Amino acid sequence: MTHRILLLAAPLLALSACQTAAPADAPPMVGKATSPSADTRAPAFVEAACGGCHAVEPPFLSPNPRSPSFAAIANRRGLSETSLADWLAEAHNYPEDMDFTLTRAQIDQIAAYMVTLRNAGYVPDE
Repeated sequence: MTHRILLLAAPLLALSACQTAAPADAPPMVGKATSPSADTRAPAFVEAACGGCHAVEPPFLSPNPRSPSFAAIANRRGLSETSLADWLAEAHNYPEDMDFTLTRAQIDQIAAYMVTLRNAGYVPDE
């Protein structure tokens, strides 16, 4: 039994040793940590296309400190599913790092997913 525990613990210890600390002058991770929702999962293409910079699922800590998490975007004042989809459709809004295009169906799917990430008390502007 002890050997089994050691076999399971050893890889976890090795992984924790691989973690690096952020430089002292690095900006904080964007977005707040939240608890995961069992019924809210990002579509697979979203993780592949957006997940390199944005946190697309809980705990919403973006890999790129300059890129807001999907939850942070979804909770911005005045944002509706329609306005978000319209913004995503405008390729000139994307940073140069985003060298891909999205179909209208993908845009609608991203917008629909993102609005599910709103905080319980979110009230859009009238």
